[in-house]
Amino acid sequence: MPILNWIGKDKVVNLYLDVPFYTLEHKYGFRTEDETDTSETHSGNMIIHGDNLVALKALLPEYEGRVNCIYIDPPYNTGEEKWVYNDNVNDPHIKKWLGEVVGKEGEDLSRHDKWLCMMYPRLALLQRLLHSQGAIFISIDDNEYTNLKAICDEIFGKNCFVANISWQRAYSTRNDKDGIPIEAEHLLVYGKEPKWQPKKLERTEEMNSKYGNPDNDINLWRSDNSYATGGADHQGMVYAVQHPFTGELLYPVVNNHWRYGQKDMLNIMNGWCEYELRDLHDEGRRAEVCGISLENVRKGVLGIVLKEDLETSRNKAQQVYEKGPWPKYYFTKGGYGGIARKTYLNQVEGRLISNLWKQAEVGHTDEAKKELKEIFGGKSPFDTPKPTRLIERILDIATDENSIILDSFAGSGTTAHAILLANLKKHSHKKFILVELMDYADTTTAYRVKKAITGYQATMKHEEEIYNKKLTIKNLSKVDTFLKEAEVVIEREKDSYAEISKPKLVDNCIKVIATRVSDGFVEGLPGSFDYFELGLPLFKEDGNLNEEVDEENIRHYIYYTETKQPLTRKRENNSYLLNTFNGTGYYFYYEKDRLTNLSLEDLSIVTEKAEQYIIYADTCTIDEQTRAKLNIIFKKIPRDIRRF
Repeated sequence: MPILNWIGKDKVVNLYLDVPFYTLEHKYGFRTEDETDTSETHSGNMIIHGDNLVALKALLPEYEGRVNCIYIDPPYNTGEEKWVYNDNVNDPHIKKWLGEVVGKEGEDLSRHDKWLCMMYPRLALLQRLLHSQGAIFISIDDNEYTNLKAICDEIFGKNCFVANISWQRAYSTRNDKDGIPIEAEHLLVYGKEPKWQPKKLERTEEMNSKYGNPDNDINLWRSDNSYATGGADHQGMVYAVQHPFTGELLYPVVNNHWRYGQKDMLNIMNGWCEYELRDLHDEGRRAEVCGISLENVRKGVLGIVLKEDLETSRNKAQQVYEKGPWPKYYFTKGGYGGIARKTYLNQVEGRLISNLWKQAEVGHTDEAKKELKEIFGGKSPFDTPKPTRLIERILDIATDENSIILDSFAGSGTTAHAILLANLKKHSHKKFILVELMDYADTTTAYRVKKAITGYQATMKHEEEIYNKKLTIKNLSKVDTFLKEAEVVIEREKDSYAEISKPKLVDNCIKVIATRVSDGFVEGLPGSFDYFELGLPLFKEDGNLNEEVDEENIRHYIYYTETKQPLTRKRENNSYLLNTFNGTGYYFYYEKDRLTNLSLEDLSIVTEKAEQYIIYADTCTIDEQTRAKLNIIFKKIPRDIRRF
């Protein structure tokens, strides 16, 4: 597989391993019930202010392999965004980039190298956080698409690539001066493991309208194909079925077979009249259907034929046809046509998604700006926000009722807003984790989520079509007449609406769109979250434990490094036990104000029987032979003992 190289790659590929573990410092909680209560909500919803490289590493002890869906909208590196490279990597080529604004390519020839150095370690951490059945969705445009695809193939695996989705970001094509107008962006999708499958979408009314019950069946159904491909490989399902109205022997079309075996098909046909199995010695006809030579055709495949004479069979079948319901295989054109199969609405699944997401279904950038303007008093704090409907579509196909969703380039907080909306609509309990580096993490990201929870006053716009005339080949010559009619309507209705568009051509129709404007209150959504800042590092630069860190954070880290599992067990009565996992008991024998020594007398700290014990302490006076006999592994707590 081709590998992408760039300046600094060798220094950042494993950078995430060297990033120190930091704690997350709780600043406040926000809840629907009481905005004045800032205590921790323990809701599972988090907004973290800080460098996402450090924040993602801090999330590992609790969330490695637990995040079901990741959506990120990183800098597109267009040259207009003015993002800053901040990762402190010990390499002269990269150190000179620190704090520099990344500008246009002509002004900064290393712009793409900086972007790749920034993205690679973050994607590596996201890959570790992702659940084995999870997927990541990454928004990007043409500037870095090929580079992003190359490093994602390397980090997630080329066999984990799912799709390159084209999102139609604009509802009308821009009249750009140069080149080809950009109407779509990429949404790159990878699974944690190969063959990730999206969920199906809910069926539309238009899809369901194709189902009916002309035969008074108890369930709605539509006509479907009677056959399936691969006749030569399923010769036992290639046989004759006699038509009860005409007596004709029906076979599958060439290279196809019936969808049911003879026994099931016989039961179905007996719903019309009486049938039986009979050897028709029709090897030649079946060979023709299978597309094989006569000597290779399967012998002894019986046909399903009428048991009684044709007239008696026809009369019985006619009664079934008139009274209904018809059997699963039925005959078209009043009974005298071909054979078809019923597919019932209650047995079909939802609709499949494609790699084209149209703005009419998932929203566009102008819609996203409108959403922000309503929340932020008429001004959008971002130039290119994503609409909530786009994120809702991702949630529909990639999450379950209790999924954890992570967005480490949180921006305006669209992901959290979409999750709160989805929880209300679907009665689900999805959780969000947002990470935002910039100072607006509280004033913009968290503010939006607060407003989504409390509700907000907004200027509401309602669009109506006040003129609509479809153009056809026959009436094309009347365009001038239609335009005059539209102008008359505009003049007549100008005082009834805040805005009225000029006549425009939309979907082969001449339309006039009018807008009513009113002030309204957008109801709040049930939910709560906790806001965090990056806290202290778990270790000092000399490698010793940072004992200013809360002990619970240390315990979580120790357990994670040993088991790669989150520590969910609550501490009981100052016990030194972390948890028992896979037959091993893990103990952290630690006192902040004194050194601990693991002796035979101190083994009373072991409170739960296990096959093996891993015990952290400052020192140990149990000899190695005794430890082996007792199945104890001793590990030294790394801290500065000179102060004791």
